[in-house]
Amino acid sequence: MAKKDNIPKYDDQSIVMLKGAERVRLRPAVIFGSDGLEGCEHSYFEILSNSVDEAREDYGDEIITTVFLDGSIEVEDHGRGVPLGYNEAEGRYNWVLIYCELYAGGKYSNNDDDAAYKFSLGLNGLGACATQYSSEYFEVYSYDGTNVSSMSFKKGEPAGEFTTRPIEKKELRHGTVQRWKPDREVFTDTDIPKEYFEETLKTQSASNAGIKFILKFETSPGVFDTETFYYEFGIRDYIKEIAGDETLTAPVYWTLETSGRDREDMADYKLQGEFVWCASSRVSALRYYHNSSYLEHGGSPDDAVKRAFTYAVDKRLRAAGKYNKNESKIKFADIEDCLVFISNSRSTLASYENQTKKAITNTFIAEAMTSFLKEQLEFYFLENPADGDRFLNQVLINKRSREKAESTRIDVKKALATSNDITGRVEKFVACRSKDVSRRELYIVEGDSAMTSCKLGRNSEFQAIIPVRG
Repeated sequence: MAKKDNIPKYDDQSIVMLKGAERVRLRPAVIFGSDGLEGCEHSYFEILSNSVDEAREDYGDEIITTVFLDGSIEVEDHGRGVPLGYNEAEGRYNWVLIYCELYAGGKYSNNDDDAAYKFSLGLNGLGACATQYSSEYFEVYSYDGTNVSSMSFKKGEPAGEFTTRPIEKKELRHGTVQRWKPDREVFTDTDIPKEYFEETLKTQSASNAGIKFILKFETSPGVFDTETFYYEFGIRDYIKEIAGDETLTAPVYWTLETSGRDREDMADYKLQGEFVWCASSRVSALRYYHNSSYLEHGGSPDDAVKRAFTYAVDKRLRAAGKYNKNESKIKFADIEDCLVFISNSRSTLASYENQTKKAITNTFIAEAMTSFLKEQLEFYFLENPADGDRFLNQVLINKRSREKAESTRIDVKKALATSNDITGRVEKFVACRSKDVSRRELYIVEGDSAMTSCKLGRNSEFQAIIPVRG
């Protein structure tokens, strides 16, 4: 084989390992799911997540997000303060480990009895470092009640010295303040809309009962619009907002606490969950949260809800004799059309699909939730016959409407298919088999008797006949 000219060299010296900030700055989508606006938004969520974890451990009950005119963002909490000092076990400063090293954090032992965090949204030790790496600048101030420590970075590299000083009386406090500006050299778009912050803080407040989330959005120099997001009873308040007052059934609230394992040879972990749902003829919504992350793609909780509701509703419909004779069973789509359901679960071990945490894949969580929901639904139908009947009747209405629509669609599809065929539009037309218009011939004959004779003598491959008059 002839040797090609100008082939790029690819040999042992062609392999390159990214180091430091370049691990994120060159490939931000690996961590954030996108190098565009969605990825930039997720970088904010990573910092917010750490503050949420502190509040969930009862260190502070207020988190403040401030968005400035220049596009920089600040997140402030009243937690224990992120540890930035010297780590003897690792032989390095924690500000280096947390903000300059991927896979360094304090949330790898959540399942241990003495863990600093139990049900944390932070998990992989990636978020703070990756956000710092992807910023024009990043500043952190940590207050531990006695001292304030600070460090600053520019474009992923340390900028200035790490400092620690005693806290003055007027600023005596605990917590962490982090301010940064997403870098347009990393993300193609860094203009995060106000609506994203509002929706994120709203869902966080719904899944974290009793924690106040404040958004301060700068509209002109020194002038801020301020909004507060707070649900005293979490998802129990949230479902009333989603479903409104006109529901078919009253909202039902259930709680679960159990433990188990994803595989026989693996360790047990704890699972807690709260579930609230109602039926509605006006609204349908499914919302899943796990360790405060909104599971946009569902995963284990979504699988559990679909299996449990389909099983329990079908079983009750059969027991109540509500199906017509030979009627097919319902599908989850028929239930979903009138279901408003929110789950808010927590576990000491969570298997997310990836760093963006939009779905979990734990098999034990799926199985435990399925079993729990099936049992609770069976009790529900027995203890709430009136509400149960309204729910079941609406499901059957949805089912029969769906089937009628599907039947109509099929009929229309058939009609449209035959409308392009002259056979379906002209009485007594005898078609030929060929679809080649250059070969086909049409014979017009007078009367049925002539058509019969010609039909017997024609070449049915390409000769068609139509009778007229007679």
